[in-house]
Amino acid sequence: MNQYINILLAFIGGVFLAMQGGLNAQLGVQLKNPLLASLTAFFFSMLFALLAVVLSVKNIPKTSLLLSIPKHLWFTGALFSVIGIGLYYYTIPKLGISTMISLGLFGQLIFSAIAGHYGWFGLPEEPMVVKKVLGLLAMTLGILLINKS
Repeated sequence: MNQYINILLAFIGGVFLAMQGGLNAQLGVQLKNPLLASLTAFFFSMLFALLAVVLSVKNIPKTSLLLSIPKHLWFTGALFSVIGIGLYYYTIPKLGISTMISLGLFGQLIFSAIAGHYGWFGLPEEPMVVKKVLGLLAMTLGILLINKS
């Protein structure tokens, strides 16, 4: 039963990401700058995350733990997030939300299949098996059908 809850939560997370993309793309249109929309979204995201941390974190990490974390992990994820989200906000008004999300999801699937196969980022290896390749090909066909005029 727990796995079904995780699957549902992942689905809801995807819905929320598509919603925020559409809303923040419109903010970028109104501001006439997708980077200002990104800055605004990340600022308020930081405030919401701070509130969630204050309400939920029971143990603050010790300084020794904080200092032991590789320096690049403090900022590289945020850098890629700003670039990726900024590109979403820029392309949604130009391509449409279903086209942009389908292409963005396709990029995520291709990259994650490769990264998973090789176990990049210290994550578990997920070998590239025939079923996964067939799924990626099906996704490619789906993307082509979604975007066919």
